[in-house]
Amino acid sequence: MPPPLYPLTTPQTLNRRTFLAGSASLALATLTRGHAYGAVARAPKFSAYPFSLGVASGDPAPDGFVLWTRLAPQPLLGDGGMAPEAVEVSWQVCEDEAMTKIAAKGTAVATPEWGHSVHVEVEGLRPDRWYWYQFKAGSETSPAGRSRTFPAADAIPERLRFAFASCQHYETGLYTAYEHMLAEAPDLVIHLGDYIYEYAGIENRVRKHAGPEITTLHDYRVRLAQYKSDPALQAMHAAAPWLVTWDDHEFDNNCAGDISEEPGVSREDYLKRRAASYQAYYENMPLRRAALPKGPDMLLYRRVPCGRLADFHVLDTRQYRTDQPCGDGNKPPCPESLSPDATLLGHTQRDWLFENLAKSPAQWNVLAQQVMMARVDRAAGPEVTHSMDQW
Repeated sequence: MPPPLYPLTTPQTLNRRTFLAGSASLALATLTRGHAYGAVARAPKFSAYPFSLGVASGDPAPDGFVLWTRLAPQPLLGDGGMAPEAVEVSWQVCEDEAMTKIAAKGTAVATPEWGHSVHVEVEGLRPDRWYWYQFKAGSETSPAGRSRTFPAADAIPERLRFAFASCQHYETGLYTAYEHMLAEAPDLVIHLGDYIYEYAGIENRVRKHAGPEITTLHDYRVRLAQYKSDPALQAMHAAAPWLVTWDDHEFDNNCAGDISEEPGVSREDYLKRRAASYQAYYENMPLRRAALPKGPDMLLYRRVPCGRLADFHVLDTRQYRTDQPCGDGNKPPCPESLSPDATLLGHTQRDWLFENLAKSPAQWNVLAQQVMMARVDRAAGPEVTHSMDQW
């Protein structure tokens, strides 16, 4: 397993609250770093523009959000075309689009062990308002992005506009839907999974995956970079904060817990592949440090409150589920599909969800998850047929 990340933030402003938050971040880094790097490049030279994958933000809170970027001057190389050295990246958050009124700023370190990705957890901002942000590495400056904080815990905003996306298979169409989403100007975007597909490239499609089916960290990094190079997707990431979760294709089709859909794959090899996919996913998403993967495990389910208007319960229906019943596929119900021991969430996540729903003060509870909540008959004829993957 690669060493832990560098400290994600440093103290940014002179007010007491931000100073204390920054000090806490530094203390945490001191406890968890466990690995010392040599020199950190503060004036790096790049072979091409390093912010080729754009910028993003996510997981908004009343006082901040996560900022993300990844240095990749040659994004379709597994290492992004970066030298194997740590690079200092500065960032700032501003109250105006012209980037003249700085609300917070600091530095992070992008390391080769984590794909030169940067995750900054910004704190100390005002609730329920838009901010603009930007990164800089060496002499290169990133595109500007826009994000927002959520309302205070006891506030009830008049409205919240959110959009959701899923199943964005790169080969089957262009991302014009994101252009329309951008025009709708949502406050939040929720991605429900299948951000990428792991399949090998297929001829005669609108566009083609690079390479064979992906199985290694190198492969997953390249595939994510190919998807994230799309300009419409980049524009939507830069326009609003996102909440992200996965389905199966970020890893492997119809994955279920620690069980492979492919015969002959050992549990050891399966979990090794899962660890690679989880690390690449984290490297390329605006996620908080709480989601940092530990080998083949990654805590992705979480609750994100929006004042007292809505609670977003972001679920993971892949990592803890039991195997698909009845041999998978679209089939009539069988005794196995009716078993009370079968689960999509696992017992711990299920109990967490029920507890949060029971105590939620919000007017709306939103489940951000991957399964169609309807009895869909998958075949014509008198016999009812269901997708066993969506048990």
